[in-house]
Amino acid sequence: MIDSTNICLSCGICCDGTLIGFVQLSHEELPAIKELMEIEEASSDGVFLQPCKKYCDGCTIYLDRPKQCASYDCKLLKSFQQKELDFTAAVEIIDEAKQRKIAIEDQLASLQIKLQSQSFYFKMTELKRLYHKNEHELLSTPAFKNLITDIKQLDNLLSTKFGVTVF
Repeated sequence: MIDSTNICLSCGICCDGTLIGFVQLSHEELPAIKELMEIEEASSDGVFLQPCKKYCDGCTIYLDRPKQCASYDCKLLKSFQQKELDFTAAVEIIDEAKQRKIAIEDQLASLQIKLQSQSFYFKMTELKRLYHKNEHELLSTPAFKNLITDIKQLDNLLSTKFGVTVF
């Protein structure tokens, strides 16, 4: 049976740091989640940064995942649930987003742009800051301009299909 769980488990771009930078944990779920993974504690709540260490070609704690993860429904998932998209179309959109992200990460590596975050979401935040402040020596190069064009295309895809912007 093809259902929304299969869409989520085949996708994972909310878990790998593409769509979301961190997951907030409530005080009530903190003890159980601490048993499953490392988290950062702040006051009585906790947080973990994406990419989630429990996601590796599928969520390894799916049945015990945090409340924020369980309640998150991206626009693509909602479109599938409302039968605006079939499974094949949804998977094709997911694959396109993943391929675009990989291409951008390859460009970042080849341009040797050093960003602090492990999360794609926060890398895009850092890059956006550099771009808008005009603070990188590569900003005027054709390769950097191509990178920004590709990021904007991915951002448009994520915005229209997943309901999230990253750049």
